[in-house]
Amino acid sequence: MIEIATREQGTRHNRVMPWSTTELAALAGTTVNAIRHYHRVGLLDHPERRSNGYKSYEATHLLRLLQIRRLREIGVPLDRIEEVASGARPSETLRTIDAELDIEIERLQRMRADISVILNGDFAAWLPVEFEDVADRLSPSEKAVILLSTTLYDSQALADIRQMVLDEADRSAEASEEFDTLPPDADEDVRVRLAERFAPELASAFRRYAWLTDPSGHMSVPLDAAQVALAEAMSALYNPAQRDVMAQAIKLARAQDGESTQP
Repeated sequence: MIEIATREQGTRHNRVMPWSTTELAALAGTTVNAIRHYHRVGLLDHPERRSNGYKSYEATHLLRLLQIRRLREIGVPLDRIEEVASGARPSETLRTIDAELDIEIERLQRMRADISVILNGDFAAWLPVEFEDVADRLSPSEKAVILLSTTLYDSQALADIRQMVLDEADRSAEASEEFDTLPPDADEDVRVRLAERFAPELASAFRRYAWLTDPSGHMSVPLDAAQVALAEAMSALYNPAQRDVMAQAIKLARAQDGESTQP
């Protein structure tokens, strides 16, 4: 019935006019650039040319183009279109594509869930959502360090870092604020005092999270590369006085941790 109805439409015109590339693109709902690309990759045959040199597309080109467009709509990659189009029934290729779409759907759903968390709270969009409930405790520099950590450490290390932020809930807000606003030329006694303030917490973290002193088992990138990246980030995010406080606090913490483990 469809064939009869469409034939009736076709017989109203005695003359069949070949299409130009632009006309073919409009009919197929695609673009001239897409048609040219299909020619380049061998999916669409080149048409004959008219006496004036312009391309002359026929119905076979339109039907092939519609076929390509339809397969692209359901997610078939260009390099698999020929295989799928030539099969009489859905092939193993389609099953593979279906499985890949399943994975992509799950990824998109996770993305939407993350965006929902961000939209519903006061939270930096570029931080992992796992840190959403502790983000308000972090300074801009700490957030940047955590962002870097997401590419350097594995999921277990990131979970520990989040827990460390929670563990610091009792830390003096005054000390944290003083550190965050510490001028580059801060006096030595101020730096020592702050280092002594932070050292016990660091010593406790070293005891609880042994990987802090030997992170090699929790790295997502080579250790040397991670150390360089962290060093460069610290130089960019913290001024000399702040870096000195951190260095002194780490030295004191390691000494305290060593004392606590002595028999």
